[in-house]
Amino acid sequence: MKKILGIGNALVDVLIPLENEERLRMLDLPKGSMQLVDRYRSHAILDLLKDYSWSKAAGGSAANTIHGLARLGAETGYIGVIGEDELGGSFVKDMIDAGVEPHLIHSTEETGRAVALITPDSERTFATYLGAAIGLTAEHLEQASDFFSRYDLLHLEGYLVQNHDLVKKALLLARQHRMMVSLDLASYNVVEANREFLDGIIREFVDVVFANEEEAKAFTGKDPRDALDDIGGICEIAVVKTGKNGSLVRRGREMEEIGIIPVTPLDTTGAGDLYASGFLFGLASGLPLKRCGETGALLAGHVIEVMGAKLTEGKWRVIRDFLVHQP
Repeated sequence: MKKILGIGNALVDVLIPLENEERLRMLDLPKGSMQLVDRYRSHAILDLLKDYSWSKAAGGSAANTIHGLARLGAETGYIGVIGEDELGGSFVKDMIDAGVEPHLIHSTEETGRAVALITPDSERTFATYLGAAIGLTAEHLEQASDFFSRYDLLHLEGYLVQNHDLVKKALLLARQHRMMVSLDLASYNVVEANREFLDGIIREFVDVVFANEEEAKAFTGKDPRDALDDIGGICEIAVVKTGKNGSLVRRGREMEEIGIIPVTPLDTTGAGDLYASGFLFGLASGLPLKRCGETGALLAGHVIEVMGAKLTEGKWRVIRDFLVHQP
């Protein structure tokens, strides 16, 4: 099986269920949005919600994907930047406990955090303070070049593409070490702001692209099926996730429609990240394209039945048993 290395914004997800949408209005956070906030506003939001029940876990798009891969049994590593604080310590512990080999740079800045406010309809609204996470540089990656040599596939989150030098260095190191590259486009607004750069790196370096409907449209200007064709025309494997309608995957002339598993959704946090975990696990295991998509759908379905982007040990046992006994 191929070994997989992830690079991303190392954040701690702080999950807070709300009883209604009134708190969002009070905090001036548009429902369903992802708002970047500074350290002071992040602390203020958490202080105002101190009487609510919280849960926290290592987060960030690539970290979630790598964490999921490790729980499936893949050999994984992760590169990011954390602060020397309690949240940073919890990030490290969560990743190591899952079986991830971390290569983490320590910063004097506070560990980044994504406060996810979850309304009763399962919609997430994020107030994200990037903190130490954005301190990752191309120089850090150069110093970690030997770490790349241990892996076969590099997974990047799209949030990094705003730092062009960082992404170019990661891709050049991946090429130097003959790694496959997968990229999750991550956010439609990031895609819109970096469309030309993304087009260039995907054509030259990227083997697998993950996008949801909004991200695919932002990149191509087209609806899912046509977007799949456009993206699949410039990389080896294209994946367009279509929510409750499942996903579309393409490799060359092969195209598969992947359905969803029946679930009772509670919180959609991490669905796309865990889809990527399942898909990449299948790919690293040499499974057919359809099975890769179905494994992604399996993980995405299970994760939306729990609060946050981390599955319970019981669910992981069910998933691993199912995969072992699949024909």
